[in-house]
Formats: sequence, structure tokens, C-alpha cells
Amino acid sequence: MLGTELISTEPATGTILWRGNASDVDKEVGIARESWAGWAAQPLAFRIETLRRFANVVRSKLDEFADLIARETGKPLWEAKTEVESVMAKVNISATAYAERTSQRRLDAQMGDRMALRHKPHGVLAVLGPYNFPAHLPNGHIVPALIAGNAVVFKPSEKTPATGAFLVTCMHEAGVPEGCLRLVIGGPAEGKALAAHPDIDGLLFTGSARTGLALNRAFAEKPEKILALEMGGNNPIIVWDTPDLYSAAIVIAQSAFMSAGQRCTAARRLILDETIADQAIETLDKLVARLIVGDPHADPQPFMGPVIDNEAADILTESYLTLMSRGGRPIRHMRRPQAELPFLTPGIIDVTSVSDRPDVELFGPVLQIIRVPTFEEAIVEANNTRYGLSASLISQNPVLYDQFWANARAGIVNWNKPTNGASSSAPFGGIGWSGNHRPSAYYAADYCAYPVVSSEAEQARAAIGVGLRDA
Repeated sequence: MLGTELISTEPATGTILWRGNASDVDKEVGIARESWAGWAAQPLAFRIETLRRFANVVRSKLDEFADLIARETGKPLWEAKTEVESVMAKVNISATAYAERTSQRRLDAQMGDRMALRHKPHGVLAVLGPYNFPAHLPNGHIVPALIAGNAVVFKPSEKTPATGAFLVTCMHEAGVPEGCLRLVIGGPAEGKALAAHPDIDGLLFTGSARTGLALNRAFAEKPEKILALEMGGNNPIIVWDTPDLYSAAIVIAQSAFMSAGQRCTAARRLILDETIADQAIETLDKLVARLIVGDPHADPQPFMGPVIDNEAADILTESYLTLMSRGGRPIRHMRRPQAELPFLTPGIIDVTSVSDRPDVELFGPVLQIIRVPTFEEAIVEANNTRYGLSASLISQNPVLYDQFWANARAGIVNWNKPTNGASSSAPFGGIGWSGNHRPSAYYAADYCAYPVVSSEAEQARAAIGVGLRDA
């Protein structure tokens, strides 16, 4: 950020990718406020068809869009393409979800009367997007909000403004009224101004727990405004009673190091049965040594690229060293091959002997190992966090999974699957510091419109049977 100018650089090269001026938040919210009623008055079928045209526009620009995401985030091109595919798929998923979750219904009523259930949009919703999935995650708020009839003011992360601008351009090209989807470019100051603006009717947020907690406090005295918080996690993955340690290692590596560990659902803590720990660690270490870390357009394609910027790389390096200073035993040192660029190799550290393990989300390729003697202690350790987003068990024992599912404190509980990779066709969210009980993805329809219940009759017929004096 230089004055009012925002600059986006490619993490893998340091090259300037995009630059633009910070937005006038009051102006953008004002335009959305003036425009939303006309959009809300359009038939639902019209709004859905407009969003379907958006999916077609994105499809026609798939390679261009994926290339932009890869360059701005540093994620491999293959992964950027899957993100664009998720953007397109979100439209049909959201249309189905709206019909199921917020459809018009007739309800039973007494004496031939009728009861109607309908839903109304909130009005103007602000969306704050993250940098790790700069198209898919904000799109997961924007599409359901627009289908419901809201106007949206969208501020992408200051680290990925180019992707946010491209997303909005595609929507406008498809016919979403420019007044009903506004783009706010800027940094923390613009984000705070948008979140606190008196003319928004709600805020849909994806990002860190620290920011989410601040937003929760700020909205505590604004019950009239909807607030949906999608935050991070200190997610556990347990390995217990499984003979196939190589397959387990693959699931662990996917959980911990996909997207360079920059997923809110990434596994941060690996909890191992101490009787198989050494063998499991050796198998995992050999696999991780083979993971390719490189430029998003490299050939052969890398498993993971850099983290988002040098500041993030510095914080992660310092955090790894802090774990070592507290007694953590390095299994695989996290290295930084180029001091001037934010590439990091996966780091694995055994923190079993660290008594005061910090309950923080290390948003990068760092995996902490904890050995325990019993499965009951494994569950206790898995729940030893203020977060509650994702948890996974690798085991061939279904009885253990039943026990794990019943006791794990998380919004996503998986069996023999990675902690990440959640489907947009299901609700997505967590508890504790991971969210505020407003799951997104398929359930986003729930917070984009509010229910209105009506008792209805063609004409008024009324009588008072008791409590009246004679006329």
C-alpha cells in the first residue's frame, strides 16, 4: 500500500501484477443502497439465470482466470483451475440450496385460514474475502446473496485485489447490475470502514479468528445486522489402528500441506498412537521429502507453491523456531530456499514434550506431532483447542470412528479422508473460534435471506367470544 494506491505482486517472482487506487467506501455503499431494491424486485428465476450467465462467462475465461489466481496467490496452476471450477459450480449449487432452504411454503392453519412462509433479502450485504481462495470463498457468499435479492459490496483481500476485480468484472459482464455488486479496493482501513458502515444490513466474512473476534465485538450492539463468520482452525488429524501407514501418510500430507498449508481446514496437529508413531513418522517423512515446491507454472507441476508473501514466511519461520525453543523436536526442518521470496518447504515437528503448546493457527506448511498412549487421550488432545472447524480420523476401526464422531468438537468430522477439501454441496463451518454457528456453502442461503411468516385470509372475519359487556 503506497498512499491510496494498492499494489499486488506475484509471490513466486516478486513481479508487480496489478495496481489500483483505494475505493471510496461511502460512495460504493451508497450506490449499492440505491440499487438493491430494483434487483430484489426481479423474479427469482431472472436472478438465477443472470448468475448462470456468470458461470458461462467464467467458463469462457477459465484459463485466463486460473492463470491470474496462480500468479497472484502462488498456488500451482492445477489447483487454481480447480478453484475456478468451484466458482462455476457454485451457481447451480446455490440455486438448489435456495429452493430447498428458503423456498415459499404454505403451512397448515386452523379453520380454513392459510399460513404462508416466504423469505426476504436483507438489503445491502458486505463481503470481506480472504487471499487463500480469493475467488471461490467470496464467491460462496456473493452468489447466494445475489440470488436472494441482496446487493453486495465486496472487498477482496489487499493481497489479492486483482482476482477480486476479475470476479466482479465477470459478474457485470454476465448482466449483474453494476449498482448491485460493488468492488471496494483497499487495505485494513477500507475493510474496517465497510464493516462499520451504517448503511450495510450485514457482513459475510471469511478470514482469521483475530479479525472475526473483533467483528463479533463490533456487531454485538447491532442485532439488526446479520453477521456470518467463517474463520480458521487448529485442526487435528488422528492416526490409530491402521496397518496402511503409506495411505495414511498421503492423507496427512494432503491435509497439512495442500495450498502450502494455507487452508482454514488444513491439519495443524497430527495425533499418533505412540506404539506406531515412529513408523508412521518415518513413512510420512519419506513422502513429504518427495513433495515438489515450486513456481505455479513450473513443469513438472509442483505440489505446492509459496506462501502469500514474505511477511507470512517470516512469521511461520519464527513460529517454527519458537516451537523448537520450547522443546519441540524437528522431524523435518522448514527451509526457505530463497531469502527474497516466500517459498517454504514443509516443516514437521514433534511437540509431545512441549507442555504449553500454543493454541494458534499457523497458517502455512507446519505440522505438529503429538504422541499419546490411549485413544481417549487422543480425543482429548484433538479437542484441546479453542477452534472447532475440522477434524479427521485415520483408522480401519469403525467403532473408533463412532467414538471419535460423537466426541470431536468440530463442524467437519471426517473418517479416512483429509481434513480439507470440503464440498460446496454440504454446509461448511465450525464452532468455537472457527465461526458463529452460521455455516456457509450449502447453508449460505440461510443467512442471505430471512423468513417472513404470514397468516392470511381473503377478508377479515373476527369475533370476541368472552369478556364483552352486553350491548
